[in-house]
Amino acid sequence: MTKLSSMDLVQYTAMTALSQDFVMVVGSQGVRTKRLWGPVKSLESLKPYPNPRSTYPVPNQKNNGFIYAKVSGGFEKIRSSICDLVTISRLLNATLVIPEIQETTKSKGISYKFNSFSYLYDEEQFIASLKNDVIIVKSLPEDLKAVRKRNELPTFKPKSSASPNFYIKEVFPKLKKAKAIGLILTDGGCLQSILPPSMSELQRLRCRVGFHALQFRPEIQILGRRMVERLRTSGQPFLAYHPGLVRDTLAYHGCAELFQDVHTELIQYRRAQMIKQGIIKEELSVDSHLHRENGSCPLMPEEVGLLLRAMGYPPKTIIYLAGSETFGGQRVLIPLRAMFANLVDRTSLCTKAELSDLVGPETPLPLNIFQLPPAKSKKQLEEEWNRAGPRPRPLPPPPDRPIYQHEKEGWYGWITENDSEPYPLPMDLRMKAHRLLWDALDYVVSVEADAFFPGFNNDGSGWPDFSNLVIGHRLYETASTRTYRPDRKVIASLFNISHDDMYHPKHSWTLSVREHLNKSLSEEGLIRQSQLSKPRLFLSHPLPECSCRISPVKVTNELKFDDRFLYGDEDECPKWMQSDGAEGVKINDTELPEDDTDVIEQQPESDEGSNKDTLTALLDQDDEWDPND
Repeated sequence: MTKLSSMDLVQYTAMTALSQDFVMVVGSQGVRTKRLWGPVKSLESLKPYPNPRSTYPVPNQKNNGFIYAKVSGGFEKIRSSICDLVTISRLLNATLVIPEIQETTKSKGISYKFNSFSYLYDEEQFIASLKNDVIIVKSLPEDLKAVRKRNELPTFKPKSSASPNFYIKEVFPKLKKAKAIGLILTDGGCLQSILPPSMSELQRLRCRVGFHALQFRPEIQILGRRMVERLRTSGQPFLAYHPGLVRDTLAYHGCAELFQDVHTELIQYRRAQMIKQGIIKEELSVDSHLHRENGSCPLMPEEVGLLLRAMGYPPKTIIYLAGSETFGGQRVLIPLRAMFANLVDRTSLCTKAELSDLVGPETPLPLNIFQLPPAKSKKQLEEEWNRAGPRPRPLPPPPDRPIYQHEKEGWYGWITENDSEPYPLPMDLRMKAHRLLWDALDYVVSVEADAFFPGFNNDGSGWPDFSNLVIGHRLYETASTRTYRPDRKVIASLFNISHDDMYHPKHSWTLSVREHLNKSLSEEGLIRQSQLSKPRLFLSHPLPECSCRISPVKVTNELKFDDRFLYGDEDECPKWMQSDGAEGVKINDTELPEDDTDVIEQQPESDEGSNKDTLTALLDQDDEWDPND
């Protein structure tokens, strides 16, 4: 199934359906549309405001030296590491050299049109946007280049939780002495997430880097906007969903038993590697179902489909599948696709030519085709038998499980023949670089989506994850957009209650799901996000440092952590922002009553109104509901 689910098949089922499913839709969805896609009113007052609040001097050309860095990891690790690099450069008053992205420099034969950083991001935009914060250059001076080639410059490999004192006491003296230092970043950052209140300007600098300066190169931005336009062609809103099914994360949390066959073996092999490297302190074999109940494992696509059905999303809802890697392939997506036929991804929204143009011209490489070892001749077998010498003749072993051909033709084919994973081939290294581009496209679409649902975030591993970056960006730009933040432990308990009747749950179960997911959209979900995610990644919850409120609204839910507010202590927006925000609110208030059902919802209760509310409630039920309720 994984092998034969080709791009053309997905493209046909997605694009043709999008053009036909909504032909007869007039656009009067009533209360259901407002309930499923409307903004979260309690968060409408939050606006982005990353400007400095205090005296903020412009950097001087005569600073303490240069900082160059090598950044490795996936899309989310690279993005968070670059934000921390700029912050460290500002802290040490140093000039930052454009960092090298190892996933592109290691890969074989990627396009010669782009260097390491510009393969993903716009260099000129990055330098110009931060000219008032940090001096950024494209390379070291010639004299320091020669010193670097002789490996005479000090290098550091800081952890993602390194404190500012580490840089001030350990790194700064060597920077002053050598005039240049190198940083090797592999953990997705180089500075702790929560900084002292006195360093709030550094937090706002992180927001300016992550949400403004780090713009994708123009080709990525153009194609990403084109994908959003194609999703909105039907006039219907769409939901973005990121499964979070990544092999490393699944191995870290011991979620192998959620899969079958070769995928379980692959996860366990990676987990054994992590134990040998000291990343994991637990045993190799764990109870995956117990970890799932604790919220340590991702929500499977089938479970997400059932949750969306319980919320009331119709079967024709457009769902965009984000993520360059979905471990398990098309097989794990079959139940979700059965519930929501309009499940699309980048391959169904873009042509092959558009994706190849984004990659650029590349040198041809041999395909990674799995080949069986050559068959031995009868003479060779006889010679091996004779060399073996005399021995007892035991009964032949029982036949092994048959190894099917499709299990040998993927990138995982080695596990059916070898005990150790081979070194990545040139094509594998090139695909790692391509995944950066696919994640960039998915990031653009996910931030612009009308609703976002994460399959796996706040996993507790300490690594940045794609969903948390999207959640933080959406919270920063438009906090009132519908961004679900489910508690997987609560969701697992709900599924255990209705395990025997998942596709026809009782009405009380559906109400419990709606109550939990609606709470995750509002302040309660924000507070939980700040408790779990912000200590590991500031960009996942840039409140209150990078936001303001358009009016002095009294916040009922305030949260403190180490005598600091994580939510509820935002500054009041400047007057020019308040006037714009007030006008925007008025426009929304005048637009809402245009829908007849919204007017009914705002009317006082009466006998006639109660009958209409009952009818509306019946219409809001699932298409398939239990007649015994």
